[in-house]
Amino acid sequence: MIKVLLVDDDPMVRSHLRTILATSPDVNVVGEAEDGAEAVEAVLRGQPDVVLMDIRMPGVDGITATAEICAMRSPPTVVALTTFDSDTHVLNALRAGASGFLVKSTPPEDLLSLIKVAADGHTVLSAMAARRLIASSDRASGHQRAAQRKVAALSGRERQVLACLGQGLTNSEIAGRLFLSETTVKSYISRLLDKLDLPNRTQASLLAHEAGLGDDAC
Repeated sequence: MIKVLLVDDDPMVRSHLRTILATSPDVNVVGEAEDGAEAVEAVLRGQPDVVLMDIRMPGVDGITATAEICAMRSPPTVVALTTFDSDTHVLNALRAGASGFLVKSTPPEDLLSLIKVAADGHTVLSAMAARRLIASSDRASGHQRAAQRKVAALSGRERQVLACLGQGLTNSEIAGRLFLSETTVKSYISRLLDKLDLPNRTQASLLAHEAGLGDDAC
């Protein structure tokens, strides 16, 4: 059973999401919150596996709440909710620790499957969406230069694995692409996350795009 927390300041949106999730016997909505402060309290109280987090809310916004939740010990997976997938606030949510994002217009059947993907620890973010988000960010902020400095500390093979993560490939797909075993791929991913001080694959994927690792690097 996947425990889900719904966070949105619009009660109609929460009701819509709850109705969709109720159609799956594998998903249980354990709570709702209408702002970031309530979301943090609800996580501590309900111990959800997945948090669907609206980004723009009055009071404590979704980005601030995401950072606080992801800093907890054994935090739930946070998936950002947005009206438009080009919303630049999504990028900040991902940098705060969210494992992906979903647009609120996602079809019900896709929403359920993606929540299950998120609960399994995978990224809910396509490579195309990541590129578009990175392209819309402010390069003057120095993210690209900082990312390139981080990546420079990796070995050649670790850079290849990072580039594959940037393409959104699964462990089995990376293993096939690089002629490695899945166990070896997992080891490389664990090592590069540790070297780069990153919490999850989503952050690694973003770093790959920010550093300019193209598809040919994988």
